[in-house]
Order: sequence, then structure tokens, then C-alpha cells
Amino acid sequence: MPGASWFPGATLNYAEHALARRDDHPALIARSETRGLEHTTTVTSAELARQVAGVRAGLVKLGVGRGDRVVAYLPNIPEAVVALLATSSLGAIWSSCSPDFGTRAVVDRFSQLDPKVLFAVDGYRYGGKDFDRTTEIGEIERSLPSLRATVVLPYLRPNETPARTEKRVSWAELVSESAPLEFAQLPFEHPLWVLYTSGTTGLPKGLAHSQGGILLEHLKSISLHQDLGESDRFFWFSTTGW
Repeated sequence: MPGASWFPGATLNYAEHALARRDDHPALIARSETRGLEHTTTVTSAELARQVAGVRAGLVKLGVGRGDRVVAYLPNIPEAVVALLATSSLGAIWSSCSPDFGTRAVVDRFSQLDPKVLFAVDGYRYGGKDFDRTTEIGEIERSLPSLRATVVLPYLRPNETPARTEKRVSWAELVSESAPLEFAQLPFEHPLWVLYTSGTTGLPKGLAHSQGGILLEHLKSISLHQDLGESDRFFWFSTTGW
């Protein structure tokens, strides 16, 4: 329906709806080979909101605001969810690639957005083998001149502090900020995130999805298609590339 405007005058924020629950109920339960399959990370609804507030405050300090682009070179881990929701709360626009993507594949996507902040992991473990990504992070940074900062999460080497540079900050440093969790009220059609085509017929093409559109899509998919309720759990086994 070209030219259609949905719910004109209505405002909302995707993250505000995603974080409506603020109790001790588990919001995220995560396991990964990198962190050890015997280790389970559980984040309650209240803790998730607290972490989002910290990242949101850190992004504000880095100058991120409504309409800015925040990109992520992250695996499917709780920190990725936190960073996405913090980005959404500000009215900034999110996009992500899995860290198993090569530099060229990442730059082909992110260079279309002129991002202000990059989230990245130092590496990951898969099939018993470590994959360092510090070289790739440097190459991505050099290919994105719009970047104001890179937030590095020590995922492969959690006991090491990432090297500090003029543009780089650690995840711990970012979340050290504290501020109330607020939500920018945005038009229904305001972009939430940018996904991409596969790139098999040329450069990947960006596909913007709106705050309101994805909120309705998720409510439809979760409530109607999957019949999920408060006591149910949804298992997602994939990377942020999907």
C-alpha cells in the first residue's frame, strides 16, 4: 500500500513495551559454548531493565540520540538484547551482524548507515575452536569513518580488559553510567532497526522496519501464531545474522 500512513499522530516506543514487566521473573536464559555450556546466564525482568538503563546512559554520554545509528558485531547473547533495547529507548536505529561474518560482509552492510557507535566482541568459541575478532574490529572501524566510539565486550577473554584507544571503551565502562530509564515517544513509522537482503545479487540492501510495525508483528507472532503466555518459554537457536 504505497504512501499509506499507519496510525498518524500515535506515538510509542518498542523498548517500553518489551520492558513492561519489572519483577524477578526470568526474561532471558542464555547458554553458549564461549561462556561454557555448564554455565547458564539468567536475567530477570527487573535486572534487564536496569541493564538497559545503564547502556542507555552510556550511549547518551557518547552522543547517541534520536535517529542515530548503532550497529553491533555481536553474537546472540543477553548483551545484544540489552544494547538493542537501549538503542530503541533513545529512538536511535539498530542494526547487527554476527561475528562469524567477515570484514567485507559487515562493511557492505554497516557502511550504508553511517553509524555513530559500534558494539563488538573480541571473539567467540565454536566447535572447540577460538575465533579472535580483534583484527576484524580494527578493519571495520577504519572502514566506517562516521564512528564516534566502539564498545568492546570481552566475550572470548572475559578476564582481560580490552585495550583502550581514543575511540574504544569497554562494555564495563559503558554500563558504569547511571540514569533513570526513559523512553522517547516516537511516531509509529519511526525506524527501529535495519535488516539486509542476502547480497547474492550485488550489495546487501537495507530493509528498515518500524517501531510500531515490529511491535504489532511481535504481538501477532507471539500471541496468535505461537500462543505464548506469561509462563511459557521461547527458545531461539540462531545467530544475530538471522
